Amino acid sequence: MELRSAAQRGIANLGWLHSQHSFSFGSYYDPQHQGFSDLLVINEDRVQPGRGFDPHGHRDMEIFSYVLDGALEHKDSMGTGSVIQPGDVQMMSAGSGVRHSEYNASRQAPVHFLQIWIVPDRKGVAPRYQQRHFSAEEKRGRLRAIITPDGADGSLSVYQDARVYAGLFDGAEQQRFVLPENRFAYVHVARGTLHINGQRLVAGDAVKLRQVREVEFSQGEQAEVLLFDLRPNETPRY
Repeated sequence: MELRSAAQRGIANLGWLHSQHSFSFGSYYDPQHQGFSDLLVINEDRVQPGRGFDPHGHRDMEIFSYVLDGALEHKDSMGTGSVIQPGDVQMMSAGSGVRHSEYNASRQAPVHFLQIWIVPDRKGVAPRYQQRHFSAEEKRGRLRAIITPDGADGSLSVYQDARVYAGLFDGAEQQRFVLPENRFAYVHVARGTLHINGQRLVAGDAVKLRQVREVEFSQGEQAEVLLFDLRPNETPRY
């Protein structure tokens, strides 16, 4: 179990944007942190009111946003327009190519969200967009599948052998999560504090798990957490 502490992350501060990078991204380069398995990017972004990312292009990447506070407005070249709020998960498969913009939908309050990239298992597919709301009740005291390869149990589908779970833990709430055999996992604490297999993590901390079958979540304090169930590869291949 390898700790990646919040304080070790890369930082980009553009005034309108404050971003913390768990893995190498943009001008931040760390040869020891260039993704994990098929997980390439976790950026914790805070965008000031009325500001955002102008239209830009992507291809052959699975990109999803997980909003923690505020509202994020999305527009893309597929004709999709939506506002993503806490509890919503947005998934965009860039495939053969797509352009999109992401703006803070508010003129008064900042938006705080995670932008996450997963390397797909295929190239050149038709771009697609998915969005779904997962209520707090679905995640309270347990891990709820939000992204799977086949869209099982109302989750969003991803072009990769990867699964993402989200959970909320507070007080006595706890869960022991059993991973399939011969898998890696990455656990990212999005907010609050939480014990993972007995180790206390704070917001922004993460752990890499290699060949660990059971992951125990306990002693949460207003904690929100994401668990990535991944192939046993050390770094992304793309």
